[in-house]
Amino acid sequence: MKPYLSWGRQVELLRSRGLHVPNDDECSRFLAAENYYRFSGYARYFQRAPHDGDDAFHPGTSFDEIRAVYDADREVRESLIPQLARAEILLRSHVAHTIAATHGPYATYLREDFYSDAPNSEPTAASCVRDIARSRERHILRFRTDAGDTGSAELDRLPVWSAVEAWSFGTLSKCIERGARGALSEAVATSLGVALAGFPYRVRSLVYLRNRCAHHSRLWNHSVIDAGPTPNNVRVKAKRLAGQFDPRSIVDVIASLDDVLARGMGATPILPTLSERYASNDTYWRGLAKPENPRDHR
Repeated sequence: MKPYLSWGRQVELLRSRGLHVPNDDECSRFLAAENYYRFSGYARYFQRAPHDGDDAFHPGTSFDEIRAVYDADREVRESLIPQLARAEILLRSHVAHTIAATHGPYATYLREDFYSDAPNSEPTAASCVRDIARSRERHILRFRTDAGDTGSAELDRLPVWSAVEAWSFGTLSKCIERGARGALSEAVATSLGVALAGFPYRVRSLVYLRNRCAHHSRLWNHSVIDAGPTPNNVRVKAKRLAGQFDPRSIVDVIASLDDVLARGMGATPILPTLSERYASNDTYWRGLAKPENPRDHR
């Protein structure tokens, strides 16, 4: 069990482990604003072997060096959030348009047999209805007799272009992957003009990245769990602009995001700007493009 430490004592702990702290008050204010535990996720990469209980910092490591990486990560998250929001809205629009044009705008998209769900998983239709039931938007409430009514007789009158606005990004991703017994993903990809192969998994990776950004989670040295198969031609083009990066890196997902936005709405890629801005901090950019586990720093 670890003891409670005041912010001042937290600074003392960092210094006792060999971290150079130029200004105690500044470091204490930073820890009070950002949380020691969050900061420690970055600090581990500057320590000898924290996974083996050796929390000593490598000689010469300074608080300012780690904070520069921490601040760069925050800035990248803030840069990505608007781009991910644009992608989410773009996908909502094309999903609604594709379903309405091919399967009709009413009822069908809320039926279980519209989706190819995995055994023992929550039916996608149930996820759609649950998100609709949680909504308090007027364009949703007008199709219910009261705030708690989610009866199919009411929802059968709810058009898909209204329903998609109530779905979470995760639910939207499930619909793309499983809708029309698996055919919806190809139809939406065709509508956007992006590669068909692996498209639903690319969407899943965008949801994953959006959630990490929304929850202020670390991107630096993070290997993406739900990594989508970014097309080779997209990777080759991105590497010409931003240098080498690993398939499960955050940079790979950004390359995929740029491709979806460029093809779907002619948006300017953000990856070249990020690369130009942060490549000068080699420690940060290397961790973003080629993530490592802190165990690799023995």
